Amino acid sequence: MNLLRISTFIIALIAVSGCDSSIAKIAADDHEALVVEWREGRLERLKAEDGYLNLAGLFWLTGEDSTFGSGEQNDLTFPSIAADSIGTFRLSEEGVLMLINPGVDVRYEGVPVKSLFLSDDTTDNPVTITHRSLAWLVIQRVGRFGVRLRDFEHPMLESFPPLEYFPIAQTYRVEGTLQRYPQPRTIQVDTVIEGLGWEPESPGVVTFELDGEPFELEAYTSGDRLFFVFGDSTNGRDTYPAGRFLYAEAPNEDGVTVLDFNLSYSPPCAFNDFSTCPVASPRNRLKTDIIAGELYKPGDLPAFSSND
Repeated sequence: MNLLRISTFIIALIAVSGCDSSIAKIAADDHEALVVEWREGRLERLKAEDGYLNLAGLFWLTGEDSTFGSGEQNDLTFPSIAADSIGTFRLSEEGVLMLINPGVDVRYEGVPVKSLFLSDDTTDNPVTITHRSLAWLVIQRVGRFGVRLRDFEHPMLESFPPLEYFPIAQTYRVEGTLQRYPQPRTIQVDTVIEGLGWEPESPGVVTFELDGEPFELEAYTSGDRLFFVFGDSTNGRDTYPAGRFLYAEAPNEDGVTVLDFNLSYSPPCAFNDFSTCPVASPRNRLKTDIIAGELYKPGDLPAFSSND
């Protein structure tokens, strides 16, 4: 399921419920079918080329020049599938220039390259480089540059087990209302990497009720949608300790949207060590059990390692 289908899916959830006085209401069969479809697409997205099960490395660039390849003499050690010495990443204030050693086959869009400026993932045209079964691009996080490495033949793609979920429950599909800040705020959010923060924009908080009890979550802007990183009392027991992710469609003119916690899921860092996931902030940790969405059982996951 691609991003267009995901968006269409969530819009469909809202459209089906539009005939009722509460937009959160939907026929049980329709709701279950849509959640099942989303779950099927979830595993597809994890296994896609731009998913998170093929990640094989994350290297932060700290010096002006960093050599890379599979040999131990390099500053950045790639998996053994790579050439012994591939080249050099040259870091400057403008970004990262890649210089390739003679005789090494490295490609951009299928064309061999010897040097190339690597536009990072915060730009309109991030550059992805390929070498054998590997691919990499430069990421930028709060002024820091890193190289994210993928292996399209990573063993995790075959060994990853089916995802597990709480039973689908309509009680965890609730109507929420966005209480907007006077002006959008830039929020300081911690990530799983110590010292590396995330600074999303927040339009305000979404208030909602569960079993008659009031709650609120600070929302982050994500394109035309709202994005939440939330924690609850199941974290560390049944769900990922740092919290879970959830998307919702942009509120209507009355500020109303739908939070379907059946669609909440573990962040990428639940499955590998090479992600820069935000963690739930103290204000977004709900003091209740959210018994809906994706489970996390680390003991059932295969050991994650590079393709050595």
